[in-house]
Amino acid sequence: MKKHIKKSVVVTFFFLIGLAGAFAQKNMAFQNGEELTFKVSYMFFDAAEAKMVVNPQISSINSRPTYKIDVFGQTLGVFKLFKVNDNWGSYLDTAKMIPHQSYRHIEEGRYRKHEKVIFDHNNKNAHVRLYDRENENLVETKDYNIPSNVQDIVSGFYFLRTMDLKKLRKGDTVTLTGFFDKEIYNLKLIYGGKESVSTNIGTFDTFVFSPIMPKNKLFRGERPVTVWISDDKNKIPLKIKAKLMVGSLDMEITEVSGLRNN
Repeated sequence: MKKHIKKSVVVTFFFLIGLAGAFAQKNMAFQNGEELTFKVSYMFFDAAEAKMVVNPQISSINSRPTYKIDVFGQTLGVFKLFKVNDNWGSYLDTAKMIPHQSYRHIEEGRYRKHEKVIFDHNNKNAHVRLYDRENENLVETKDYNIPSNVQDIVSGFYFLRTMDLKKLRKGDTVTLTGFFDKEIYNLKLIYGGKESVSTNIGTFDTFVFSPIMPKNKLFRGERPVTVWISDDKNKIPLKIKAKLMVGSLDMEITEVSGLRNN
């Protein structure tokens, strides 16, 4: 069940990236030092906590200024038995809003995975480097062909926030392209209109989205995943709900700090 929960979050994040194709604009939504905290619930249990942190300092990759963005996730309560402590990150170009590097440090029980992906958008290549259990020695490298300006799972989450969502009309369908775990994702997202949502940080008007899902053994129902994004200058992902074959997964924001627009 832990693997099902993790995969549902991963797939949902990539559906968010789907909006990126036609509506991207200059970033006016987030800044250095921003931190978002989410509670992840499975059925009636608080399963995990996730934090999304934009480093206070600008980094440089290949002489390009980048945001260093980290996503941290760890299990809570009874789910601590799984001992999950993950860190996913991305170096996101501050102007082009595309990733130059991404990385994963996965600790789940006795399992470990340390990975770095170097994106060469000009040559449409993703260079994947895998390291040993202690993240000290390089053990494998492999190159993958990628589409131009592809997003990773973390960069895409922030790219989403730069888009002019007000241009969308109810029923519009947008296609995404993302690279994660050696695969290219090409999926579609349907805009469902506006809705008011209450959270721990306040009540917001939101944009509502649902992905078009292929038949699978993870989700149930015709449109099993719903995403709510705040209709304001920050465009914060406020809530995600996924109907699984067994139970449901809910991800909801609980705390914010360092917002660009107050």
